[in-house]
Amino acid sequence: MVAAAFGSRVQRDLVDRIRASSTYIPHLALVAEVGGAIVGHVMVSGAILRSEAGDRTIAMLSPLAVAPDHQGVGIGGALVRTALQAADRRGEPLVVLEGSPRYYPRFGFVPAVPHGIHIDLPSWASPEAAQVALLGSYRPDDPTLRGQVVHPPAFDGLD
Repeated sequence: MVAAAFGSRVQRDLVDRIRASSTYIPHLALVAEVGGAIVGHVMVSGAILRSEAGDRTIAMLSPLAVAPDHQGVGIGGALVRTALQAADRRGEPLVVLEGSPRYYPRFGFVPAVPHGIHIDLPSWASPEAAQVALLGSYRPDDPTLRGQVVHPPAFDGLD
């Protein structure tokens, strides 16, 4: 389903790699079902935020996938909202992502750079694709919540 949603095996491979990694958070990997078939999937896993104050583990949403024949009916939105609520309950201060600046703001994502968070993006992505959702335990004066996002090894070498 993930490969079909993206038209590529890269994101499916990423899901497999994250599941096999130490950054995998099983209760933050969610699926949507319709008639017993999985039609949507989202993961929130760990990444590192590197700053002068040191390294800190943060939450990263990637990837979000909805089966092509179920897109546009709110499944992705429901998955994102549920994942953010679960991350908030877990005490995560924020969730970062690389994604559409037209889609994710409706869920509370804002540009990351004004909050001191930098995400290396592919050359084809706009700078606004680096986004963050600030959750309940976020404290703007915490220096460990600013810095450079370091993707976990599961993201290495994806084509």
